[in-house]
Amino acid sequence: MAEKMKLEIVTPYCKVLDMEVDEVTATGKLGEFGVLPGHAPFLTSLKIGELAYKNNNVSEHMSLNWGYFEVCEDKIIVLVETAELASEIDVERAKAAQDRAEEALKKLTSEDKQFKVYEAALQRAIIRMQVAGKGARK
Repeated sequence: MAEKMKLEIVTPYCKVLDMEVDEVTATGKLGEFGVLPGHAPFLTSLKIGELAYKNNNVSEHMSLNWGYFEVCEDKIIVLVETAELASEIDVERAKAAQDRAEEALKKLTSEDKQFKVYEAALQRAIIRMQVAGKGARK
């Protein structure tokens, strides 16, 4: 069994991360899951949520926005719309996005076309603030 896994996180704009890690946890469509070296191959979809990885007993947290997570032979490939490290998140911008989404949702019903758009924006803002808080606790 390998001691490390290669983790690659890619968005449509760039490769965000490419490194060896000890473990990874992420938020899939069916819930949170973890991966250690030697994990069986699998592919799953990700929802708006958090990805955490540990390398040499140091944990890092990221905010992810929808995508796919694949494990194959101690290599993890994560393809997502956006990915931000906790240290890169602008909390005030995320709070402003949360406020805008909450205001818009107050005026809409679940049948409105824009309801899902603002609901997703609210989820992204909340996750970004939660992840940023974890980065600040180091």
